[in-house]
Amino acid sequence: MESGDLRIFQAVAREGSITKAAQMLNYVQSNVTNRIQYLEAQLGIPLFRRSNRGMTLTPAGENLLGYTDKILTLLDEAVKTTQYSDHPAGPLRIGSIETTAAIHLPPLLAEYRLQYPDVNLSLTTGVTHALVQKVLNYELDGAFVYGPVDDPDIEHAAAFEEELVLISEPGKSDMHELLAKPMLFFDVGCTHRAKAESFLRGTGLTTYQIMEFGTLAVILDGVSAGLGVSMLPRSSIAKAEEAGKVAFHSLPEEYRNLEVWFVYRQGSIYSSALSRLIQLIETKQ
Repeated sequence: MESGDLRIFQAVAREGSITKAAQMLNYVQSNVTNRIQYLEAQLGIPLFRRSNRGMTLTPAGENLLGYTDKILTLLDEAVKTTQYSDHPAGPLRIGSIETTAAIHLPPLLAEYRLQYPDVNLSLTTGVTHALVQKVLNYELDGAFVYGPVDDPDIEHAAAFEEELVLISEPGKSDMHELLAKPMLFFDVGCTHRAKAESFLRGTGLTTYQIMEFGTLAVILDGVSAGLGVSMLPRSSIAKAEEAGKVAFHSLPEEYRNLEVWFVYRQGSIYSSALSRLIQLIETKQ
């Protein structure tokens, strides 16, 4: 059983599809299929259930995945120990909530790249819950998410502070009228969405309409057009406010504060690239 086969098995298990795993690994699909078949023949037991909806793990596959994650993590950490030097290099996979990626990260990552040009940075955006899971599953080295994150396997560095505000189309100010409109939010899993819903319940609203959108730009355009209102970090709506596309309204103090954390796995061996990013974040506080 080779580590390369285990990486292919892990990718298929995570993606639930030979095609998606091949795309992620940049392999030809037939190679992935052959390696999975070889692994199953070697073990003498099916690892996946095949169907038109994709591939799901058998009990034997679930058992192997647990060991595979541990084995590959140890191998990756062994590589990282050789990469730790005064001259960081190699891959650094980070994630971020979209609002932070759009507003705060460009200058931070530009400074990082200037100091460490040999680090190969990659950035994935998503919601807090999904990004934390990717960190826990070793799919990301770290991620910028809304805190706090209550998990014993997560360490963090405080990165940014935000103010949560209600936004509406310009010219509207009556809070009761605004809260009667549909609420435009990101998908379930967004931390400031949970805080916004807590605010709505605190105002006595027991029912409200929610419309989900995938990007910040679409939410801002929807609010500007009068489709509804939203609650977002103030920094993320600054340009739209300056352009007269939206207006913001302050929330009660107990609902305003948002913390952005950079989270990473506790107890892992950190590469120089990750350690230097953490240090840079901490110097900004």
